[in-house]
Amino acid sequence: MSNFFKKRVLVTGGASGIGFAQAQAFLEKGAHVFVVDKNQIKEEEEWKRCYGSSFSFFQADVSKKDEIRAVYEQILEIDILLNTAGILDGYATLEETSYELWEEIFVTNVMSQFSMIKAFFSSMLKRGDGVIINMASVAGLVAGCGGIAYTASKHAIVGLTKQLALDCAQQGIRVYGIAPGAIHTPMNAADFTGDGKIAKKVAEGTPLHRWAKPSEVADLTLFLASEKASYMQGAIVPIDGGWMLK
Repeated sequence: MSNFFKKRVLVTGGASGIGFAQAQAFLEKGAHVFVVDKNQIKEEEEWKRCYGSSFSFFQADVSKKDEIRAVYEQILEIDILLNTAGILDGYATLEETSYELWEEIFVTNVMSQFSMIKAFFSSMLKRGDGVIINMASVAGLVAGCGGIAYTASKHAIVGLTKQLALDCAQQGIRVYGIAPGAIHTPMNAADFTGDGKIAKKVAEGTPLHRWAKPSEVADLTLFLASEKASYMQGAIVPIDGGWMLK
């Protein structure tokens, strides 16, 4: 039986894209998966039929602390936290970035991760066991992969991940970050509109000359959450088709 059998996994942003692929991957490995998203998950009834009580969905906005608290009070304890929810900023420059956009990006991308970790960290600490995987980005490691707010927010996630990993390294809690490059998800749908010129340009600029599928990020997540990665701590793992080799 899989080592994820009956493990309690919470995925934010799990209604689509990478979060959806992560949720499905863990469900297929026998985990009990809690999906949290402000949008309704279209596959909710189908997943309930397929996975029964192993799947739970909470429609909540992780940028709002009171809604996170409500989710925590219904779940209380998890084994694996996947902080995947996030938004883009349309490659906005400093001049194009309003105070409102800056705040929205940071609250959604960074504060949500901090708040989710705060909610469930104590129970992990008491057990001396847990895995936290934060969704960063290649934009958290280099410039040029997003606008100024998005890039700054993803750099903040990298810092959050590394410091937390250092702080709890001897307490049984493993912490990682995933740094995707070009992943074909609904969040990037605009790049494929019209003649798909932007999507083609991104693929051409990637050494592997293609976009990745969300399932490829989910496979990496499974590895990091498993005991096979037990000697890794605080790693920010790129999955970028070689983007940062340039």
